[in-house]
Amino acid sequence: MHTIRPARLLPGAAASRVAGEASSLTRAESPSRLIRGRALIVWDDKVPGRKRDAIDTDQITPAADCVSESLESLDERWKAGAFRYLIPDFRARVHAGETFLIAGDRFAIGSSREMSPAGLKAVAEEAGLELVVVCGGNMGDIFRRNALNLGLQVVQSPQAVADARDGDVFSLDPASRRLTNETREKTYEPLPFTPKEDEIRTSGGILALGRREFPDAVRRQPRVEFPDPSIARRMTTTEQIVWAHRVDKDAVVTPGATVRVFADLLPASDGTAPFAIHTFNQITGGNTIYPREVAIANDHFVFTGKDADERQAAIGRAFADRYGIEKPYYASPGDGIFHFYFPEQGLILPGQFIAGADSHSRAYGAYGAIGIGVGSTTLGFGWATGHVYFTVPRQRRVRFVGRLQPWVAGKDVVLELLRRWGAEQAQGMSVELVDQDGVLPVAYRNTIANMMAEAEAMNGVFAEDAVTAAWYQARGMDERAYPRVGPGEDAVYDIDEVLDLSAVVPMIAKPFSPGNAWAATDVAAERIDFDKALIGSCTNGSYDDLLQAALVVRAARQHGLGPVARPFLIFPGSGGVARQIEQPDPRLGGESIAETFRSVGGEVRRSWCGPCFGQGPDALTKGQRAITSFNRNWQNRMGVGGHGYLANPAVVAASALAGYMAPPSALGLEWDPEAFGV
Repeated sequence: MHTIRPARLLPGAAASRVAGEASSLTRAESPSRLIRGRALIVWDDKVPGRKRDAIDTDQITPAADCVSESLESLDERWKAGAFRYLIPDFRARVHAGETFLIAGDRFAIGSSREMSPAGLKAVAEEAGLELVVVCGGNMGDIFRRNALNLGLQVVQSPQAVADARDGDVFSLDPASRRLTNETREKTYEPLPFTPKEDEIRTSGGILALGRREFPDAVRRQPRVEFPDPSIARRMTTTEQIVWAHRVDKDAVVTPGATVRVFADLLPASDGTAPFAIHTFNQITGGNTIYPREVAIANDHFVFTGKDADERQAAIGRAFADRYGIEKPYYASPGDGIFHFYFPEQGLILPGQFIAGADSHSRAYGAYGAIGIGVGSTTLGFGWATGHVYFTVPRQRRVRFVGRLQPWVAGKDVVLELLRRWGAEQAQGMSVELVDQDGVLPVAYRNTIANMMAEAEAMNGVFAEDAVTAAWYQARGMDERAYPRVGPGEDAVYDIDEVLDLSAVVPMIAKPFSPGNAWAATDVAAERIDFDKALIGSCTNGSYDDLLQAALVVRAARQHGLGPVARPFLIFPGSGGVARQIEQPDPRLGGESIAETFRSVGGEVRRSWCGPCFGQGPDALTKGQRAITSFNRNWQNRMGVGGHGYLANPAVVAASALAGYMAPPSALGLEWDPEAFGV
């Protein structure tokens, strides 16, 4: 069973030497000066006169540019890729003095890729300039933390955004963060940081902070202590887990407070590990301690066939070799996507606090844990100190009541939530997800919690219940590190809502937003064809997900349907799932899931993330359209110029056989819970 351990010194390293290393690495703070530049406005090409909202990190740094070929030249590709497609002349414009980037609300939502703020900052610095991001409300929480860590100036001021015009000259006082539009003679007070966030910003960023905290962190014994019932009754599940994991036991856990929190696991991918390794080395000196609570999964760029991607993976591999990081804490290519691999290895347990360098680390909420997405520098800081900084969000609750309708799965539930939440989405809150009648299996919960990333929530958590316990028991994992935690009866939620599952139908989300979701029967009436059907990913790659799709395929085959006319590709969530689906299943008449897919022309691929974010041979090309069970269908996400549609595995399988996007009912299949339920 995985538990938090104290720092372990490397052979030959002494505790007294650690303090000396940290002291020698501390750097002086930069003097404050006024930053001036012209506006570079990102206009909405669909609404004249409006600044563009919801610019995601895929647009800031395309996936193909999120590559680090060496620790000595981390940001070269990030600079070259900055706004490659959205603003092709971005680099030239910044160098010409357009250093105040103006965008609308919800700027930099999505991925944990710290390449985005690092690349933006570096583009200006290579010309001796400093970039300032000015945006509206609800900035992407991971980007915001990454910017603070790196010293990229970010200002949230909806009024400043509304007033800005091309060519306006702006200035920013870094000390007060007061923003002035000199052209319009207007001054703005931005949305404030918390005191601790401002301390990070003004004292040199995450590296300087890490160097200061490193010596004490090495000596500290981690303590996780859950609140007694009198305190817990006023707290949500998230608040109780954060309270228990506080480094400073007198810290107050209330919305808006920034606290230090012990992490149970700090996982990275092959793509996010290099910058985390660099951060760890910069804080620790690289020769003092073993990295703490470390885990690395090779799941993003591993099967592209590109030399640059292999050089990137080699950085993490060498790090693992040096520090003796082995399975299950190091997942080789094909072992699995880390949101599936680490839970099935028993590294994810209820009550844990997990900060992963991937936005879909929120998936761990399906297992009763707190999973948040962070950038690589936060991860490297955590590997050095054993803790991370966490700003407590406001709390909201969604209670799921009623029974699931035919062909409805977890993907439909979360698509319906995102559709209802609209442009505001979850507003960065923590979401308590309550399965009131215990009708959502863990596979469905995984999809819902995972896609709290697309919902722009800090995290989403299903408190441990009988469904959770049964999932662990079925896998022989009965031990628990922590007591069972659930929302207190007097917990306070800013927003409290109910979703009646009986009102949810199979959905298909059209480009370019998961919230652009429609009833699958309505989409079927449009007869939308496609080039590929893709099942799997970290959202829908479990055995149960793939079984549900295979049951549809088998039933359709018995009706004389098949083979598929377009590529039908299956991506298991892990190598373990890939092996499982080759075994006979009585629900398929003794066939295996893989055999059932292959019988209609389906192909089982290795377990990785590639096509979900436009990498590898199965990524979409310009003009191609795909029906997928993936989690994100933003512009260029699945391949430059490609169009992704999102649906549950059963709908994707039915579409593959129908030849157009449609639910299983379009094949003439009648719902039978004994035959098709999971």
